[in-house]
Parts: sequence; C-alpha cells; structure tokens
Amino acid sequence: MGSPAVTEHDPARVGTVLNRLARDSRRAANITHVESVPARRGQPAAWPEWADPLLVSRLRAAGIEQPWTHQVEAARAAHEGRGVVLATGTASGKSVGYLLPVLTRLLAEPSSRAIYLAPTKALANDQLRSVRSLMLTGVRASTYDGDTPGPEREWVRAHATFVLTNPDMLHRGILPAHRRWAPFLRGLRFVIVDECHGYRGVFGAHVAQILRRLRRVCARYGTRPVFVLASATVADPGLSASRLTGVDVDVVDADASPRGPMDFALYEPPLLGVRAGRPSTPAGGPDVDGAGAPVPHGENDAPVRRAATAESADLLADLVAEGVRTLVFVRSRRAAEVVAAAARRGLGEAAPELVERVAAYRAGYLPEERRSLEGRLRTGELLGVAATSALELGVDISGLDATVIAGFPGTLASLWQQAGRAGRTGQAALAVLVARDDPLDTYLVHHPEAVFGRPIEASVFDPDNPYVLMPHLECAASELPLTEDDLELFGPGARAAVDDLVRRGRLRRRPTGWFWTQRHRPDVDIRGVGGPPVRIVETATGRLLGTVDAATSHSTVHAGAVYLHQGASFIVNELDLDDAVAFVDAATPDWTTVAREHTDIRVVESTRSARFADVEIHLGTVEVTNQVIAFQRRRLTTGEVLGQEPLDLPPRQLRTRAVWYTVTDELLAAAQIEPADVPGAVHAAEHAAIGLLPLFATCDRWDIGGVSTDLHPDTGRTSVFVYDGHAGGAGFAERGFLRVANWLRATRDAVAACECPAGCPSCVQSPKCGNGNEPLEKAAAVRLLDAVLAAVDGDPADPPSPRRE
Repeated sequence: MGSPAVTEHDPARVGTVLNRLARDSRRAANITHVESVPARRGQPAAWPEWADPLLVSRLRAAGIEQPWTHQVEAARAAHEGRGVVLATGTASGKSVGYLLPVLTRLLAEPSSRAIYLAPTKALANDQLRSVRSLMLTGVRASTYDGDTPGPEREWVRAHATFVLTNPDMLHRGILPAHRRWAPFLRGLRFVIVDECHGYRGVFGAHVAQILRRLRRVCARYGTRPVFVLASATVADPGLSASRLTGVDVDVVDADASPRGPMDFALYEPPLLGVRAGRPSTPAGGPDVDGAGAPVPHGENDAPVRRAATAESADLLADLVAEGVRTLVFVRSRRAAEVVAAAARRGLGEAAPELVERVAAYRAGYLPEERRSLEGRLRTGELLGVAATSALELGVDISGLDATVIAGFPGTLASLWQQAGRAGRTGQAALAVLVARDDPLDTYLVHHPEAVFGRPIEASVFDPDNPYVLMPHLECAASELPLTEDDLELFGPGARAAVDDLVRRGRLRRRPTGWFWTQRHRPDVDIRGVGGPPVRIVETATGRLLGTVDAATSHSTVHAGAVYLHQGASFIVNELDLDDAVAFVDAATPDWTTVAREHTDIRVVESTRSARFADVEIHLGTVEVTNQVIAFQRRRLTTGEVLGQEPLDLPPRQLRTRAVWYTVTDELLAAAQIEPADVPGAVHAAEHAAIGLLPLFATCDRWDIGGVSTDLHPDTGRTSVFVYDGHAGGAGFAERGFLRVANWLRATRDAVAACECPAGCPSCVQSPKCGNGNEPLEKAAAVRLLDAVLAAVDGDPADPPSPRRE
C-alpha cells in the first residue's frame, strides 16, 4: 500500500510528524487510513435566567464565559424536572450540564440534596475538587466511599448536601442503612450518573437494580429524584439510560463544543517475516527474515504480527524525539512499563538527553508518585507517557499533542476518550490506533467507517437477568418489605423471582408483602460473577495480593499461570479449589500464559428466532459445560507460542443466553464446501464472530464464548453458537441476534481482508481455543458466511419477532 494522503495542519507540529511517518517506507504500508477530523467552532448560548447568579459568576471566573448549547439544553431538562442523558464527546464540558441545575437547586433550597455516582474514585475526587473550587458556601460537598473514615461518614450523613460516591457504596453503605440517611433521602432531588456508558454487562445489570432500589427507598421517604446522566457517544444513549435507571429520559447528543483539528491514523503492524504479502524466506531456505534473524510463528505455524506494544514504543520514541508531547494507552500495567522502557532504550541511541522525559503511569503507584508524574506531564517536563486507563478518566491533563492507542480498548467510546486526551485546549492533535493481532482490531483498521462513522455499539446489559435480579430483590426486602407495587419497579421477572425466593425460604409472604427471613443481610458482589472469590496469596510471605472471581479462576490462576499485581509478575504454583486460594511466587518471565478450554453446549429453549430458506437464527437459553484443559506460554513481544502444558481441572456448568445459527446441507453444497471441510469452516467462522461481536455490543471477547459443530444433536444441523460468559446472560447474545446481518457481514469482511494465506490470530485463530485452533478453513469460512448473508438478506420464512417456541 502506498503512502495515504494526509491533510497537513500548518503550522501544527503534529501534522508534520504524521507526514514524516507516512513517508517512511518502513511504516507507509502499515498506515491503512488517515482521517482528518476538521476543527469545529463552538456554539455558545446565554446563561439561563434561572441559574444562580453567584454560581454563574464563579463559573465565569473559572474560565467558562458562556455555556455551550448542549450544556444549556441538558441543564434546562433537569431544572424542569425531567430525566436527561447528555451524550457528547470527550472534553465537551458535560459536567456544566449537570452542575448548573443541581448546584442552583442546592443554593436555592438548603434542604435539597444530590448524589453523584462515579465509576472510579479518581473521577469522584476530580469532581469534588471542581465543585469545591467554586467556593459556594451553600454547597457542602464530600465524598463517601470505602476510604471515608468513620467520624467523617457521620458528618456526611448529617450535613453534606452534595455526596460523591460510587455504585458499590450505594449498594453496601447507603441503601442498607437508609434509616440513618433518612434526612438526606427526604431531600434528595438529583441523582447524577457520570460515565454511564461504562455500566455494561453483568456489572451494568447490577447497577440498574441498585438504582431501582434507590428509587424505591426514596419513594418511601416521599421523594422522586431527577436522574441526570452523562455518557460518551454510543448508539441509542436514551435507551441505555432508560434501562439503567428504569425511567424515561430526554436525550441531548448534539455536541456544540469547539475542538481543534485532529489527524487520526489507523495502523496495522506487519506480519513478521512477510514483505508485500509474501514470505521473505527463500524457497527451501531457513525460516529467517531478510536480516537472517529467526521468524517467530504462532500456533500451527501461522504467521504473527509484530506486537502492538512494540510498534507503539517505537512511535512513542519517534514522537518524543520530534518534541511532540505524547501519551500511549495500553491495556495492562505491565505493558505500560514495557512500552516506556522500550521507548527509553530507543531514545538512548538516538536522543539520550530525552530518556528521562519518558515514564510509565499506571494504577498501583503510591499517591505521591502519581501526583509527581501528573505534575511533570502538565508542565511539559515529561514528553512521553505510557499509561493504562487510569489516565482515561479522572485526571485532566491539557497540552498533549498526540495519543497512541496500543490495541482497540474494547469500545469506541473508550477509543474516542483516549484519542480525545490530545488537543483538549484546541490545538492540532494526532491520534494513532495500533492494531493488535486479533479479528476486531484487523477489521477496524481496514474499515475506517466503523471508527469514524455513526456509532454502532450500544451499552449492553440485561437488568432482568434472574441471577442478578433475585439477589437484589433479597437486598430490597432486607431494606424494606417488598409490596405488590414494588414488583413492577423491578421488571417483568420480579413476580417469578419472589415466588422462587419464597419456595427457597429466603423470603416469607405475609398480607402486607414479602419479608426477608435471614438474620444477616444478603451478601451480593456486584462486580463478581458468582461463587466465592479466589484469594491470591504470595507463598513466601503469606501476603494477600488480591482476588479473582471463582468463575474465571480456572483460566486466570491455574497452576503455571502468570499473574500480574501492580506491575509485578508472579507465577501460580498451586490452585487450591477446596479452599479457594491460589499460591504464587514472584518471577520475571518474558512470556505470558493463555488458558485453553473445551466446551460443549446444550439447547434448553429457543425464545426468539428468524427462519430463512437454508438458515435459521435463534436466541435462547443454553447450558454450557466448560473445562480448562491446558495452557500455552507465549512470548510477550511477539505472541509466539513457546509451548503447551496440560491441566487437570474439573468441568464447570453455566446456564446462560446464546445466539446461534444453523445451515442446511444444501447451503453448504451450494457454497462449495466439501463435507471434510465443514468442521474447519464453521470453527473459523465461530472464532471470527466472537472476535467481532464487541463491535456491536460493549463487551470483550473474553466475556463471550462459542461452540461450532458440523452436526449438533439439539438442532440436527450444522450450527454455530456464541454465548454470554455469565450466568443468566449479560445481553451480548441478544445484541448479536438483533444485529445479526451487520455482525456476520463484519465477521466475513474481517476474515476476507486478512492478508495471511490460511488463517492467523488476526482473523480466525482464537487465543483460548481448546482444540489447538484445529481444524480451521479460512477460505471455506468466507464462502460459508457469504452464503449465510445471502440467505439472511432475503425474505425470511419466519420474521424475527419475540415469541416462545
């Protein structure tokens, strides 16, 4: 591929740097697209007449001379008592949209109260600093979280008017103690839910039920607070906000804030040992690259790409050498350290005076270390930083010129939040997405419309999941007895759930409602997925390093697994399932581990379906039997497979939701797929579909699983299943069913676009495949998906409507 056309933003330094990168013959073929995002003029509005004059004066003194129209529109809705979600871009000033009506009310009515919910302590603390900096004596703001000392908690309950907390504390600390919070709850007028797009999957379902419990308790105290939500740009933010809160909301999504121009490059690292689509190894020669170095290979000798972290480290070093203040986002603490160290090594050869101006930033540092790093970054002393998502939220740093994103961060919302860290003060900016070696990243760098077009992903969660609903009904009953009127608040599954809880002796039915029967409060882990957590203990010291969910322990802390804790590496020497503890030893391996799993699936029922001539698509309940059977060691820098060792762990069963499609033998024959190739075709299509579903549902490929077979006993056909990896489902499979044609088309395009000859980690290989990524038939998978899409695009014999079968 030749050098792409780039619109230069003169005299911006970042535009010159991108042009230089694109002209570099070594990199030109790796830049698949450059999007020149133009600058945007802001659309200011007048301050609302109802806004408190002192508040307006203080906001002006803070540099906000006029609000933007989206801020005023959202503020007006909340002021008038309507729920509202403000869904605009990074650095668009969403906080003014909710602070304006909330603080105005608190200043006008001393008895009024407000709760602010944040997903992280850092974000809550940042908001606390912002509110306190306004110096409004009529607003008493304070955080209330696990770090709040006992005496201070009493002061917060009695005196605070603006409480900043998180869903965990609302669930464990406020709602169970609602009688102690009664004066506060009687005055509660607003509930602010910041970064609400982050509440997805099972965690999102838990938060949805917590907010329903809050509404119920408030109603008992005579209040109906207004919900004000702030969201990134996602598909249908109003629907997601309504499902989260259980109330209708207005939607404000026209971003009127100004922004500087940005060049956004999509970058695909090269296949190692491949030049211009052909292996560099001479025929019959050794497996080496053009410089004579050994070429690493993946599983089954598949080609592998250069690691996104290695490419990002090179980019960081080059940008720092050009004087461009750059932030690299990575997905793990260890990767942050690796990228920063590699960039320093590169600068040590080219510009040794800049070595000390590059650092890593991640969770796990001491507070004074983090503050020092943040200060050095703000002042420009640091030119380059490799960071985890700790810098995505909660820390406002201006003056950055460029961001490099090492691998798609999981959602488009997170991608734009990370890219938006550069150019926050209106200057020209550069963003680069460096693809990892997987199907979703491959698809994105070859389909820029998925990144720069209309948002297609939705914040997906299922508040009616019975495995989430029932424990929260227990919590609600322990707070206040449940009544008939309460059941409607908790959704259509509440009646069956309370009946089940009565049969199990957890609730008792009386004429006035349902009562909690236990002496202790229900113990519900809103961030876990069931079962007691497995403790991680350092063998030499007995120190407790952390915990993992029981459901994921088999794949994350099995014997031999690499476990990371605050940047340090450990190797698991024993997983004791009886005592729920994993013992680890400190180590510094240059490899990581990936568990391999074997999975069977049984159809319990199909609840929705769409039938076409030779294809059926279903959504329903399945029972999954899963067993971790082995693990691989893979080199950190390349992903090269170094070896595989067997494991002896018991199988686990999971009842969950799945989407699946079946095809006839006639369709397979028409697609020219020989019977011997059918298992490899459906296996490859399954792997790729799992990799692409996160494009449409806000999940990670590790949140879902799949099974494919040339003849499934429950369907009687060749079948491909993709299921939610959480008991009761998380909404991911439903999203796949609703967007099945778009999902499978993206799957097909990702496989077809990959330049490898027979399959690799960028298209059809899966890192967790229990069958060793065998068999896989890449070309046959493309023909299969073409045939399925041709059938789905036709008129269905049975339209996809909600119905029981």
